[in-house]
Amino acid sequence: MTNALSRMLQDREWILADGATGTNLFNMGLSSGDAPEMWNEEHPERIEKLYTLAVDAGSDLFLTNSFGGNAARLKLHGAERRARTLSRIAAEIGREVADRQDRPVIVAGSVGPTGEIMAPMGELTHELAVEIFHEQADGLKEGGADVLWLETISAPGEYKAAAEAFALAGMPWCGTMSFDTAGRSMMGVTSSDLAALVEKLDHPPLAYGANCGVGASDLMRTVLGFVAHGTERPIIAKGNAGIPKYVDGHIHYDGTPELMAEYAVLARDAGARIIGGCCGTMSEHLSKMREALETRPAGPRPTLEQIAAALGPFSSAADGTSEEEQVSSRDRASRGRRRRR
Repeated sequence: MTNALSRMLQDREWILADGATGTNLFNMGLSSGDAPEMWNEEHPERIEKLYTLAVDAGSDLFLTNSFGGNAARLKLHGAERRARTLSRIAAEIGREVADRQDRPVIVAGSVGPTGEIMAPMGELTHELAVEIFHEQADGLKEGGADVLWLETISAPGEYKAAAEAFALAGMPWCGTMSFDTAGRSMMGVTSSDLAALVEKLDHPPLAYGANCGVGASDLMRTVLGFVAHGTERPIIAKGNAGIPKYVDGHIHYDGTPELMAEYAVLARDAGARIIGGCCGTMSEHLSKMREALETRPAGPRPTLEQIAAALGPFSSAADGTSEEEQVSSRDRASRGRRRRR
């Protein structure tokens, strides 16, 4: 499928994505608990500023303000019937920002999780999940998004449902999961699991990877996990700007622009092709990341020791993918079954 992102991937060794959406919007006055997507209509000038900050800092790709713009999430704000419209507006603003640049800039339509638990553990069926994702995908497509961008997913069922929905919408897509529990997603998915999953989809992503999580070090270890699986599909790295800390009533991320520049270079050298930031990543971080990627020559693939020395220690001893861990996990499950009997 020929599209703007695949063409850029053919022409470029790396692509700089954007940084945080929520952190920037909170700095602009968004209140905790409010739906950021409502600002697409209520404060479009602030959303335009959000996108422009990323582009001016050097981003080649930015995500739309539509992360929670699906019907399941918007239902919490009584706006479930506005999912398609709010997503369309988010993409329209982005299209205007991208089209006035003197270089190619990709508008990526952000699609976050539904917030529901997939059946049989929860009530969200595969069919309903496909319907929810399809509605949002259509809105982003109508607004002019170049590509859909599934992010912060933890359940393989939602990942599969989104892939099916994006096929129905006739849109290319990228998809990341968040690995935040000893190298696993909240639902137990490892980097190896995701690498295997994407290749089995009828409508696979152009690129896949990891976003958010618990810090740049852990995310880098996940990237190395994707590489070890032997994938030829472009890898995405979108890590947080350090670790969140509660200071004077607010959440602050301790990652400096210099640390994020180190992370960007390490991500590139590890094998990531699309590199950006997530929570806490501001325009000043992106500028340093761009500068580092442009001026520092490519190096050998970093070791775990080099990553920890540059970005800080890992939050756990392992990432859930080693043979020993898998055996231990099966043993624990077996013991649990015996106890239940």
